[in-house]
This record gives sequence, structure tokens and C-alpha cells, in this order.
Amino acid sequence: MNADEGLVSLGFTEVEARVYCELLKGAPATGYRLAQALGKAPPSIYQALASLELKGAVLVEEGEPRSFRPVPPDEVLAALQRGFETRKREASSALKKLHSPAQDDRIYHLKSTAQVMERARAMISGAKEVLLFDLFPPPFAALAPVLTEASERDVAIAGMVYDETPKLPFDCVRSSDADFVRERWPGAQLTLVVDAREFLVALLTPDGTGVKQAIWSDSGYLACLQHSGLSAEVRLSAPQSARARLSRSFSLIGSSPPGLRRLVGRPSSSSNRGATT
Repeated sequence: MNADEGLVSLGFTEVEARVYCELLKGAPATGYRLAQALGKAPPSIYQALASLELKGAVLVEEGEPRSFRPVPPDEVLAALQRGFETRKREASSALKKLHSPAQDDRIYHLKSTAQVMERARAMISGAKEVLLFDLFPPPFAALAPVLTEASERDVAIAGMVYDETPKLPFDCVRSSDADFVRERWPGAQLTLVVDAREFLVALLTPDGTGVKQAIWSDSGYLACLQHSGLSAEVRLSAPQSARARLSRSFSLIGSSPPGLRRLVGRPSSSSNRGATT
């Protein structure tokens, strides 16, 4: 990507981008000189300069004729970033007023890596009590920071990893079959179960940049099944000394996550005692 294309991707028109880049090469310059240098009609150049002035990208020296000087790129990019953040907040506020999320128990297919990873981050950020994961190295590296943030909010987190066990403030259990699975599994696995109320299962390309298949659902029933199976796998792969603690914290009945409470009602303390489903 050259400089012109970079500016166009940030919202400049093609003429604005070319004018700004020409000013960076040699300034100050008049509109007439810019029109000659770029082979454009003077009206289009003056229109672009007026727009760049509003964007805070050029400075104007009044005189006859007027001359123009570019604002340094770092200042321009910082202003664009602040403007984007402001517009993002305003759009978010307006969109949230329209959005009324409702559980529908359906299964949805996700088609792009960006969609999968953003859904994963949103799920982790929205976790309230307990989160289970099964992550190959590429998605684990991408999600470790947001998992750490969730752990710092006192969300109980545990899951399967397939590389050396990292030192993080939540339970990472290396799969006992890690070498075999990484060699034979047809891609990079990403599984998340949050609060036993929603789950995401994705098979990414081996380098984690593409999607072979991915589904998400907020079906409480299916999420509870996913939670139960994944928590059992984590416990079986964990050292013997950790299994009792993991059972108390992560077994479906033992931990009684929100999805289970919604599905069957809040269990009594007596029904929880000693359960390890």
C-alpha cells in the first residue's frame, strides 16, 4: 500500500490524498502549482484543499495568492483517530438503543476469521462467572490478553492448551494428546463455552488466518452439554492433585453456572453437595 492508498483507506478522497502527499514533498505551495504538478483542474484542487483544511490536514497562509502547508502526518493521524473514536462512541450509543438481544436457541454459522475472533472476544468480555476453552496455539495467543482481563474480573477460567503450559492467572491444562492432536487435527481448534449459556466452536486453518467451519449458539441446553464435556476433558487431563479443585470450580452441577440455572432452575445447596457431573 502506498501513501495515497493509505490515506484513501482512512477516508480521504483520491484527490485529497494526492494533494496532501504532494504538499509533503514540497511546501508551501499554491493551488495553481498543485494543479500543475498533479495534472488536475484548479477547481478540483481548491475543493480538495478546502476539505483538507476542514480535516485539519493543511494550514493556509492568507495572501495573494494563498499558499498551503501540510500539517505533520502524526498530527493528522492522531486527529483522525480521535475523530473515529468519537464517531464510534456516538454510533455505539445509537445502535444499543435499537438492539434488544434475546435468546433464540438457534445455531449460527460464522464465515470469516474476523467474525470468529470478534465473537470470541465479545463472549469472553461478557463472561460473568465461568468460562471453559479449548484453544490451539494461534487462537490462544490472540485471546490470552482478554482471557487474562476476564480472570482479573474474578471469572473462573480453565481450558485445554496444546503447547507448553503458559504461566497465566487461570488454569491452562496441556492436553495429554497434544502432540498427536496437533499433528493430525485438520486445523486450529477454537472452542469457548461461557457461563454454560453460549458456545463457539470453530475449526480454523492451521495458521489461524482462515475459517474451515464455525458455529455459535446461545442454546442453554447445548451450551450445558458443551460445558459438561469440556470440563470433564480438562479434569481428566489435569494433574491428579488439581482434579478435585477443578471439579468443584468447573463441573456443570458443581459450579451451577448461569446457563444451567436458567435451564433447570437454581439447584439447592443439598443437590450440589458432592456432585461432579
